[in-house]
Amino acid sequence: MTKMNNGFRPWIDTDKLDAAALAILSLTLHDGSRVWKGIDWDITNRLFQKGLIENPASQAKSLVLTEHGLELAKRALEEQFGKG
Repeated sequence: MTKMNNGFRPWIDTDKLDAAALAILSLTLHDGSRVWKGIDWDITNRLFQKGLIENPASQAKSLVLTEHGLELAKRALEEQFGKG
């Protein structure tokens, strides 16, 4: 698996991406300033209900995007975090 960095996708505005990640992490805020490393369960449940990911209720540590979910993810990444 390739880790994403600015060299991998130089067209991404990493400041915008980092701000969005921080906002999403804050949805799991507990014990003052602690957050979970993963995405909020309500988000994954909504993505599943919309048919954008396969069932998140499994032992796997990763999620599977549906074909439509992958298309939307690519488009959202470019629209929301593309430079320019």
